[in-house]
Amino acid sequence: MSEFLDDLETRSPKQREAQLMEALSRQVRHAQANSTAFADILAGVDAAQIQSRDALARLPVTRKTELLERQRASRAQGGDVFGGFAAVRKGRSMGRLFASPGPIYEPEGTSADYWRTARALYAAGFREGDLAHNAFSYHMTPGAFILEGGALALGCTVFPAGTGQTEQQLAAMADLRPDAYIGTPSFLRILVEKAQESGTDISSVRKAMVSGEPFPPALRDWFAQRGIQAYQCYATADVGLIAYETASREGLVVDESVIVEIVRPGTGDPVPEGEVGEVVVTVLRPEYPLIRFGTGDLSAVLPGSCPTGRTNTRIKGWMGRADQTVKVRGMFVHPGQVDQVAKRFPDIRRVRLVVSGEMANDQMTLKIEAPNTDNMLTQHVADAMREVTKMRAEIEVVPIDSLPNDGKVIEDARDHQLG
Repeated sequence: MSEFLDDLETRSPKQREAQLMEALSRQVRHAQANSTAFADILAGVDAAQIQSRDALARLPVTRKTELLERQRASRAQGGDVFGGFAAVRKGRSMGRLFASPGPIYEPEGTSADYWRTARALYAAGFREGDLAHNAFSYHMTPGAFILEGGALALGCTVFPAGTGQTEQQLAAMADLRPDAYIGTPSFLRILVEKAQESGTDISSVRKAMVSGEPFPPALRDWFAQRGIQAYQCYATADVGLIAYETASREGLVVDESVIVEIVRPGTGDPVPEGEVGEVVVTVLRPEYPLIRFGTGDLSAVLPGSCPTGRTNTRIKGWMGRADQTVKVRGMFVHPGQVDQVAKRFPDIRRVRLVVSGEMANDQMTLKIEAPNTDNMLTQHVADAMREVTKMRAEIEVVPIDSLPNDGKVIEDARDHQLG
């Protein structure tokens, strides 16, 4: 049996890129024609010219905040609950409708494996005939259905366990003898520990697909010591599968049906390979054609390809949140403002705004990587900070490559504890 779900996973990078860029141009045209939101966002864009990553990077990033704002505005006027982003309407082409916090409403198309998670599950060892115990929530949100769709596409049978009711779930596992678990890693650990305490036999579970939470190597090894090979995937309610873990355990391989960019937080500017930034995803599916959707998550591209033979780009996995907006002296400061200042000075390589001090005495220090300590440079940067943020900041020049590569543009170093 093949180690790969299909031949797409082992395409040459050159062939993959050519096919993705061809699909990208079609998707931009489709979004403009069938999504009123993207007809507005991409107004004036010639879809035929969007056939490279450089061209893609010139398009605006759409983030959850804008998606929510457009949905709210539309609902307030009795209009489309999706804010014009969906390219399908309720009926035979929309199987389910989900709610995420906000509330943000998401459509589910009716195509098989709509969220594309079969690829991740296959890499984790799920196969036709397996019984999968799905402990993601089936209530309002799409989490359970995102993984269930992939499992069904592989020919697995799914037990819709949902969340909570640990004793009942253990009883069902003892009776049904599932081969695999789907859910959060923390709940799987609870089930394993409770089974050990109660003497319940759930030893049939030998593999797992976990998501929705950080999955540190120590917990992965904990499961392995108890006979469970657990793998993680990175997916969101908006775009479905983004990347998945393989047997190499070296980062996450990007899904074949999305285009992933890593951009500087607060901007749409791609960062160099290896630098931490925000994950921006373009989805190549017709029903919900999100173009340059900012996930708000941080990650970085890993060099090289996966040792398993999969040739697509790898990312490090989830590395935190990109929204670093802070309130200083009663005013909001955004990463985009810091980047706006940095772009005015070609000598600046990387920046980091550190907010420190105590309550009612906030202080801002902008650390800049620059090849010299020219006093004129620091004064000009200080003036730019005051112009852009309307507040004063100290400027500190630091050596090149001395700032951490963690995606942080703004570091809140204040002590927020009272008393």
